[in-house]
Amino acid sequence: MFADRGYDFDKYRRLLWKRGIKPLIARRGVAHGSGLGKTRWVVERTFAWLHQFKRLRIRYEIRADLHQGLLQLACSIICLRRLRTSF
Repeated sequence: MFADRGYDFDKYRRLLWKRGIKPLIARRGVAHGSGLGKTRWVVERTFAWLHQFKRLRIRYEIRADLHQGLLQLACSIICLRRLRTSF
């Protein structure tokens, strides 16, 4: 699991190891260059794609099940668009 310096505590590392997850947490006080930021853009790009859908960007839905449905629909549309451009 990738995490930034805000999670650099032994308590969090131990919890992750107990669950069988290898923690890749940037150390506080160490110069940048650990490489953890290279994977962050994937998440940011995905959020940007989801914010193209106005009903997700501004959450009009009060009910969680309707919001979840719209989120799944948006993810399906994003995947369909990606597949169309790859073939």
